[in-house]
Amino acid sequence: MTIDLRSDTVTKPTSGMLQAMMAAKVGDDVYKEDPTVNELENRLAKMFGKPKALFFPTGSMANQTAIKLHTNPGDQVICDKYAHIYNYEGGGASFNSGVSCKLVDGHRGMFTAQQVEASINPPDFYHSPLTKLVEVENTTNKGGGACWDFEELIKIKQVCLKHNLGYHLDGARLWNALVAKNETPKQYGELFQTISVCLSKGLGCPVGSVLIGDEDIMQNAIRIRKILGGGMRQIGYLAAAGLYALDHHFERLKEDHDKAKDIGKTLEKQQWIKKVELIETNIVIFELNDDINETEFLNKLKDKQIYIIGMGSNKLRMVTHLDYTSQMHERFLKTISTL
Repeated sequence: MTIDLRSDTVTKPTSGMLQAMMAAKVGDDVYKEDPTVNELENRLAKMFGKPKALFFPTGSMANQTAIKLHTNPGDQVICDKYAHIYNYEGGGASFNSGVSCKLVDGHRGMFTAQQVEASINPPDFYHSPLTKLVEVENTTNKGGGACWDFEELIKIKQVCLKHNLGYHLDGARLWNALVAKNETPKQYGELFQTISVCLSKGLGCPVGSVLIGDEDIMQNAIRIRKILGGGMRQIGYLAAAGLYALDHHFERLKEDHDKAKDIGKTLEKQQWIKKVELIETNIVIFELNDDINETEFLNKLKDKQIYIIGMGSNKLRMVTHLDYTSQMHERFLKTISTL
């Protein structure tokens, strides 16, 4: 039995999802004639209380499009030092949009409205980049699946309004935050001008993210997607997976969260563990004692057909997901208890 906890992106479509995909009605999405894609986009737009939504092959492309829509070359984006758009999108913000990032020294990938205010460059000081966008990631990937305090997000919105700044949410794992905090998509739709949501992480789809937003900003989204090479044809097969996931895989995310917390409790009892970070959703980040070699530890797990991610400096990551079964969970807890 192989146990793969490297990411929630490793899942395979369920039999029900595959059936829904094969039964999908399709058309040419470049001509906006794919009925299933149109249905998914309309459903997500309505879910978040927004007028527009657009399907993308990847979350990175959706985020990069949002940055491009909010900014001009030479502008600056405020984001956390842990932000996915800065650390894990191949330098796309500078390559695609010609913008720089003002990195905020937040806590577990989250910052305060006060920190945003302090990060804004004076607009009349032409020596510094013009601040145009504030970007937030919920849940935070590098921050260990942490969920933002919604009240703080409201305060940041007030700063954005005061300084005429755009407000984008990288909601790759927003579904997890919604379940963990008992929040609604419309709450986020009321705050952010643009929101990207991923279908291929917690929801278990094979491919896809959707960018949701206000009419004026989203007007050129399809053009930017085309420029980035994201125009696709009969993608209703993929959109059908998204529709199925929204119906069948959303509420069950709590199971992933519970399993992650179980893992955390078991890790905390082990003498070879230095620290386990707070677990709120489906990501577990922990640190090995200084006298343990990270590579050797990972290889020891591989020998037992268990795969997790090394983050360097003896810090490791695990992510629970749809394909991580109760049987796997029992075996994994037993294994780490007897290492």
